[in-house]
Amino acid sequence: MLEIKNLVVNIEDKRILNGLSLTVNDGEVAAIMGPNGSGKSTLSYVIAGKEDYEVLDGEILLDGENILEMEADARAAAGIFLAFQYPLEIPGVGTMTFLKAAMNAQRKTRGEEELTTPDFMRQVFAAADKLEINREMLKRALNVGFSGGEKKRMEILQMALLSPRFCVLDETDSGLDIDALRIVSEGVNALRAQNRSFLVITHYQRLLNHIVPDTVHVMAQGRVVKSGGKELALELEASGYAEYRANEAA
Repeated sequence: MLEIKNLVVNIEDKRILNGLSLTVNDGEVAAIMGPNGSGKSTLSYVIAGKEDYEVLDGEILLDGENILEMEADARAAAGIFLAFQYPLEIPGVGTMTFLKAAMNAQRKTRGEEELTTPDFMRQVFAAADKLEINREMLKRALNVGFSGGEKKRMEILQMALLSPRFCVLDETDSGLDIDALRIVSEGVNALRAQNRSFLVITHYQRLLNHIVPDTVHVMAQGRVVKSGGKELALELEASGYAEYRANEAA
């Protein structure tokens, strides 16, 4: 599915990722944990194709194809999806208008016909109901005036409608109360499939109680320094990141 080889990334002449390597297999949910400043969010942005990051070395292969050679929109069309830690508000752009444009753009790249309005409405309403998204939210500008939990549900709604191959969740649990965390997690779990993989970036075990990972990787100093099963997250919850911060200071 996704293979990252020796990825070296700078931003504003500062080294953020330092020879990072990681493999996420088909159908796998991989969690990335680590102290602040270890490069977790940078990794998510580089995978998605955000500008301003200078890739000095390495590859990111999606099904064997190096996506670093693609623009961000081409990566999205290939099946990459990023759920942001802080989803953007877009005043003046209606939520339904945005969703329809995104879905039809994806269909166009696949050589498929655009959705009719009735088919589009049925798909959106069915997915929104599962995420307990109020129909009134769908009538508003995208994310404008939404609570943190509502913004995260809207991200998962987009993910459900676009059906990506590889989903990156950048601290999706940030700002969620218990109920919102449950709803968002249930939405993610409903999308788990053999032909879809997830990279879940989080600081805390609480998200991984709901989205149980197959593998857990610890990042420090811009690379993966330890990997294991889901029990590794429990170890980190108990001991914290002091060991990895000490290594960074060494």
